Amino acid sequence: MLGEPPRFVLASASAGRLRLLQAAGIEPEVIVSGVDESGVGAPDAASLVRALAEAKAASVATSMSGSGGGTALVLGCDSALDFDGEVLGKPADAAEAERRWHRMAGRAGVLHTGHCLVATETGTRFSEVSSTIVRFGRPTTTELAAYIASGEPLRVAGAFTIDGLGGPFVDGIEGDPGTVIGLSLPVLRRLLAQHGVSITALWRAS
Repeated sequence: MLGEPPRFVLASASAGRLRLLQAAGIEPEVIVSGVDESGVGAPDAASLVRALAEAKAASVATSMSGSGGGTALVLGCDSALDFDGEVLGKPADAAEAERRWHRMAGRAGVLHTGHCLVATETGTRFSEVSSTIVRFGRPTTTELAAYIASGEPLRVAGAFTIDGLGGPFVDGIEGDPGTVIGLSLPVLRRLLAQHGVSITALWRAS
């Protein structure tokens, strides 16, 4: 569908997502969407992250349409933890993060990440959700206090990371680690292919 490699835009302010793309040889433009996440509802975590990813990608793609910048592919992503059937995004404050960790310690949840790739020229979009099981460790009281004081749990879905300070407190995962960080590279490859683009076309020139 697309001739020359298109502009590739990440509709997210997530440093983790950007690092994943850069490590894979891709240097995206970053344009953060202004989507109000509180206005998007869904019956479960997987449906919610798909809807939010689609809304974010569409918002940025619409803002770019007609700007004269040529064809671009815009990637929107969103993540949430399904724990005991409850959808857990970013905690509201440190107290909520602490309560979550007391619940999650020694147990498992499913981290869902929604992806949506939109072509600005045509509005064509494809989306997919990836899911990974996360087994949480049991941080000590002192460790948990230090982790929450770092501020990291307040900035991420589920109040944890595997690629940052939270890594030592996750005993293991079953699935794609990129999903937990916020972007599955295999999913991105499939979405690009649906648009007729090989992921290798986005690699930086060496």
